[in-house]
Amino acid sequence: AAMAEGEGLLSVDYEVSGKVQGVFFRKYTQGEAKRLGLVGWVQNTSHGTVQGQVQGPAARVRELQEWLRKTGSPQSRISRAEFRNEKKIEVLEHSDFQIVK
Repeated sequence: AAMAEGEGLLSVDYEVSGKVQGVFFRKYTQGEAKRLGLVGWVQNTSHGTVQGQVQGPAARVRELQEWLRKTGSPQSRISRAEFRNEKKIEVLEHSDFQIVK
């Protein structure tokens, strides 16, 4: 069932593939998330992707998903962005958006 945009809070896990490590992808993701007022985290994985979780108002989460799919950091080349475990949440589970080492 389609959910009306802007209703309630969403949590979604993401993983981005392509040339996304060593191109400040995490820093730019953090900046974009903060600009949108979202919380969560981002980290590099051992297999060359960037993954994390984002939480916030549904419409804003959608904006960051679009950014992760199409934009990324200036020198990145995104081949694929996958989103999993999307769910409605009552309260945010993070206090800010962090880069996890």
